[in-house]
Amino acid sequence: MRPRAQAPATPAAARVRVGREVAGRAGKGVTVVSGLTLDAAQLEELATRLKRLCGAGGAVKNGRIEIQGEHRDRLVTELCRLGFEAKRAGG
Repeated sequence: MRPRAQAPATPAAARVRVGREVAGRAGKGVTVVSGLTLDAAQLEELATRLKRLCGAGGAVKNGRIEIQGEHRDRLVTELCRLGFEAKRAGG
């Protein structure tokens, strides 16, 4: 009998996904950071930091950070540097 895979010990160990969406935005693409287990104030603070890094606008919606434009690689690098387990999602 094989042992079961264990769930992450802490919510912070959850995988953060960085993807791109264009649906419902008149063809304008945004980079979406999802899977963050932060409260609203921490999410806003992180969004501000990431928007400044990319030199772009954005918003926090439904617990996800949306940043205007294509910045997946830059965001994954920065999130990993900050200690998140970030992964690029999508094509």
